Amino acid sequence: MELIISLVAGAVGGNVAGGVMKNLNLGTLGNSLAGIVGGGIGGQILGMLGAGGAAAGGLDIGSIIGQLASGGVGGGVLLAIVGVVKNAIGK
Repeated sequence: MELIISLVAGAVGGNVAGGVMKNLNLGTLGNSLAGIVGGGIGGQILGMLGAGGAAAGGLDIGSIIGQLASGGVGGGVLLAIVGVVKNAIGK
């Protein structure tokens, strides 16, 4: 369940980041894909740090909020990295 929350939050985070940083926007599909991957990575990092729901013995509201935040931030960060690389290659 934590992975699904992270992936969905990552997709949202990627699209929000693409909307805010127009020069790094990859389009809806590109933003979503980068966000999903980034959200998955962000959620896994949170889990390794022991802040995930599985480490706490189940999903509680704090772990859900943590998964949403890490997924969204991870998605936005990966979108920014991919956007910068794409723009650098395009020049």
